[in-house]
Amino acid sequence: MKEKEYFKYLDINEEERLRLRIRIEKGKVIDIVVQYESLLKESWKQIVRYDCAHGFFHRDVISPDGSKEKQAIAIKDMETALSYAEQDLKDRWEFYREKYLKKLKK
Repeated sequence: MKEKEYFKYLDINEEERLRLRIRIEKGKVIDIVVQYESLLKESWKQIVRYDCAHGFFHRDVISPDGSKEKQAIAIKDMETALSYAEQDLKDRWEFYREKYLKKLKK
């Protein structure tokens, strides 16, 4: 089994990033983690994570207090799930960040 982990930055200041971890077996993606993180107050904060923990593909929207809003996503193929997760976070990271910051201010 092969595992790759790397970052993709979403902004020119490198304060918004995706953390990707992909496990591959026999040339096929078998497990993924795609996590959006933001550099807030000099610390990286997890804001949204897609993964297959708990036996199914899902999205966790993470609150500043650490609680998670979990939503199952009906995609079984891990390569498709990887593409879906990465594209959603690239397209909507600003929305997720604003939602997180609003909860932080409460």
